[in-house]
Amino acid sequence: MSYGVSTHYSYHLVGIYTGRILKGEKPADIPVQQATKLDLIINLKTAKALGIKISDNLLSLADEVIE
Repeated sequence: MSYGVSTHYSYHLVGIYTGRILKGEKPADIPVQQATKLDLIINLKTAKALGIKISDNLLSLADEVIE
């Protein structure tokens, strides 16, 4: 199980920063932004191999389930 920053959203933020820099803003003047989109990813294959039962409720909340 992994709960962390969405890779897709992080690349989106990088694109925004790059665009602002290419338009002439100084990197030192751009405020630091922290990613706010988090993903919950559950690996069922590994959980089954370890004998761990994941509740259906938690599976329904996951952004991605690896079977």
